[in-house]
Amino acid sequence: MKKVLIVSYYFPPDPAIGGLRINGLAKYLPDFGWEPVILTKNSPDNFTLKYTIVRTPYCEYDSINSFKNMFGLNPKSSFKGQLGRSTLKDKKTFLYLLSNFITEIITYPDNQKKWYSDAFKIGDELLTNEKIDAIISSSSPIISHIIAHDLSEKYNIPWIADLRDLWTQNHYCTHSKIRKVFDKRLELKTLAASDAITTVSSNLASNLRKFHNRKSVYSIPNGYDLEESINTNISLSNKFTITYTGSLYNGKRDPSKLFNALNELIKEKKIDRKNIEIRFYGPKEEWIKEEIKKYSLQDIISHNGLVSRDISLVKQKESQLLLLLLWDHPSEIGVYTGKLFEYLASKRPILAIGGPKGVVNDLLEETETGYFVSSVEDIKNTIIKYYTEYKLNGQVSYKGNNSKIEKYSQKEMARKFADILDNFIKVDY
Repeated sequence: MKKVLIVSYYFPPDPAIGGLRINGLAKYLPDFGWEPVILTKNSPDNFTLKYTIVRTPYCEYDSINSFKNMFGLNPKSSFKGQLGRSTLKDKKTFLYLLSNFITEIITYPDNQKKWYSDAFKIGDELLTNEKIDAIISSSSPIISHIIAHDLSEKYNIPWIADLRDLWTQNHYCTHSKIRKVFDKRLELKTLAASDAITTVSSNLASNLRKFHNRKSVYSIPNGYDLEESINTNISLSNKFTITYTGSLYNGKRDPSKLFNALNELIKEKKIDRKNIEIRFYGPKEEWIKEEIKKYSLQDIISHNGLVSRDISLVKQKESQLLLLLLWDHPSEIGVYTGKLFEYLASKRPILAIGGPKGVVNDLLEETETGYFVSSVEDIKNTIIKYYTEYKLNGQVSYKGNNSKIEKYSQKEMARKFADILDNFIKVDY
């Protein structure tokens, strides 16, 4: 069986959503003739799988925390928060801009740049002692690509650069124009040496083809794990429960329209607040408390903070509805969040809120797993539809099209990567 070295900073048991794509890739690549060897950061937890995992000594060191320690700041608290950043979403004070400037300097080219020395050294030893036929690197962080670039160049091994999120074209990036100039030069120089570039949607792939002026860019969506979609006999909640799991990105993924819709429906007496429960699981953000209070929903909405992935999956499966929030930004049209595919495995209806309509809306329509809405009025109408069914039957039914959903499994994702490895990257035997 051919071997592929996969360089990824995130990998289970790390709960980061980025690790799920790589875990699925490693799990199912052997079905298509490729044995994975995972090069990743260290983890304090034991995690035994059927494939080879090589962990570096490096563990959870980042440039920002190093800077905090140097100047006597609390490494457990937000760097920007300690410099006086407002807790209001999207508010940019002078201190916020100053903290951004400092952050850009100390994190170039990447906040996890200290991982390079250990990862390259161990990767170098692997390639010296084993027959590795190809390399796949996955970002973020982008340091994974720099490591893979240097290993590929030294050993003349074909390399696929997988961008789960875009690098310099990422619309979530808040870097200054000066920093972006340096980042773009680095991206072009680094990825020019790759044999193929992959990303998660056709829209993003099109952007990359234009930016890198090359055809060898492929769209491979994230996927859900078939094993996690198996019914585990988790009972649905008694209340009309809507659950969101994940980060809110300082208000970029904004639930305010949902709060407004719920507030109006309660005032109009179309839903009973005693039957409703909205649950958020993810990093706590102070601004959301004000939003909840603004719409008088303190007794309905709970912001529960971070939980383990296992608990998160249970909370999803017991919910009447799953909430997917997207940023109201033009570039969001081509963004599949990893959470969307995790939701598919839960087999519960999905209510996606954001704009504009794009790949998420297309997927929900294709798989018949939910609705994409953007206006408060559309949110109200959709909630009433689900709530009426809940009141009549005691639950909201799931009507997903399994044959369509299976197209988005991690096994299918791995098959597409294997096709590139087999057909694009030539391995001689």
